[in-house]
Amino acid sequence: MSASNTSLEDTIKQFQALQNQLRQQASVSDGLSLDDYDVLVIPSLTLDQQQLEKIPGVHQYEERLLFSLIRLRNPRMRLIYVTSQPIHPSVIDYYLHLMPGIPFSHARDRLLLFSTYDASPQSLTEKILKRPRLLERIANVLRPQQSYMVCYNSTSLERQLSVQLGIPLLASDPDLLHWGTKSGSRQIFAECNLPHPDGSSLVFTVEDLVIATTDLCERQPQLKQVVIKLNEGFSGEGNGLLDLPQMAELTRSDRLKIIRDRLPNLRFQAPHENWQKFSRRILDLGAIVEAFIPGKVKRSPSVQCLIHPDQTVEIVSTHDQILGGPDGQIFEGCHFPADEAYRLRLQKMGEQVGRNLAQKGALERFSLDFVTVQKDIESKDWEIYAIEINLRRGGTTHPFMTLKLLTNGCFNQEQGLFYSRQGKPKFYLASDNLKKTHYQGLLPDDLMDIIAHHGLHFDSSTETGTVFHLMGCLSEFGKLGLTCIGNTPQQAQSIYNQVVEVLDQETAEAQNNNQPQVDLKKTKNKQIKSETFPQQEQQML
Repeated sequence: MSASNTSLEDTIKQFQALQNQLRQQASVSDGLSLDDYDVLVIPSLTLDQQQLEKIPGVHQYEERLLFSLIRLRNPRMRLIYVTSQPIHPSVIDYYLHLMPGIPFSHARDRLLLFSTYDASPQSLTEKILKRPRLLERIANVLRPQQSYMVCYNSTSLERQLSVQLGIPLLASDPDLLHWGTKSGSRQIFAECNLPHPDGSSLVFTVEDLVIATTDLCERQPQLKQVVIKLNEGFSGEGNGLLDLPQMAELTRSDRLKIIRDRLPNLRFQAPHENWQKFSRRILDLGAIVEAFIPGKVKRSPSVQCLIHPDQTVEIVSTHDQILGGPDGQIFEGCHFPADEAYRLRLQKMGEQVGRNLAQKGALERFSLDFVTVQKDIESKDWEIYAIEINLRRGGTTHPFMTLKLLTNGCFNQEQGLFYSRQGKPKFYLASDNLKKTHYQGLLPDDLMDIIAHHGLHFDSSTETGTVFHLMGCLSEFGKLGLTCIGNTPQQAQSIYNQVVEVLDQETAEAQNNNQPQVDLKKTKNKQIKSETFPQQEQQML
């Protein structure tokens, strides 16, 4: 393991050398996913901590990469998974039992779990770096020439961890992070000549934001709304919507005053956000303003891509995102695949952006978010606007990887569909936000009982059913993640409805009496109305 007092310049050089080693290994092997490698999974959300605080149960989001355990179906692979707090044993067993044909004990022996035992709001990577003995234990179990590291997002902290452990990081160099911000995304859209909303460059003061917003209003006098975005916001949590009056006949000084007076009345998407806190973050992170795209029928699809070490770009998937929040701007889940009316066009745009990013040196996964607007109700033609690039894993990564690893199937780019090895197209509905107060108090063991009792598990023989995640959020926040896989979109929705119905049945007593105790037999036959996961017709911002 490298000395911890390595200078920044030396760290960057060593990191680049490890990245080059990774590229060379990829060029002579059949990829890096299922070879004889040790894979170190660091599921750290190394993002702005003040933004993360807005997400209920965010400290448990380290569990979202637990789909990686399914990779242990390869009998030669070893997986090392590190978390802030220990993961409940039932959750680990749940994932390991998703692999038919692999003896449980054989997979378990190739899984090594480490924890920092630290629930503080720091990022996991920062916690690991502060614990030299833990670092040494991790380093001692890794094979230096047969190991690589994966993470949720790549920052200078992940780069430092990679260098200290002496293994490459399968992710973009942190020096490229700008291209995954709101302002960096807009630059790339312009370079690729992709349609995107009119907007501003990056500003760092409220007064500059006032000027940029006024400039936008003067370019587009018909605008009724604009969106203010923190440059490093994510999942829509760093967005605010500003309603505009008619200002065409006013002088510029009057327009500036109106915008200045109205900014404190931004309609924020994150709960408990206010202008006082938001304006301080502008000084720290910077912000942009964009025109809000109107339309009676709108959707928020995305395309997910992979930049291989040899700089080739692979289209991985498309989704129609499910959005919530006051104005339908916060990511809650997704449907796979995106609507056939536009998914192939999304793929083509994803390739354009991928080639641009590859030339800049980017590596591994990224996603590209859009707004699509139907031209008229009877038309099948949709206008497409690129909104932002996420140069990291995201909310659509784990459900798709879960499907891929469970079925060992492949994505057909010509059709934009995923086929299992049995040749069946697969569809799913996934959510990180099945959240109800009366689910609070359910332990992971309780959930396992409910899954077994009602047959809610994923059935490997039919390759349909539900895979659960975020189980650590359930007891405290009443929040759960799930991926419902079916052979048709309707079946995936039906499977989701069944899960919600069963969970509502099993927590009916808690719902009525505020008691967390579950009686499986007593609630078995109660009928609760099914819920649907609506397709949001709003703009992802």
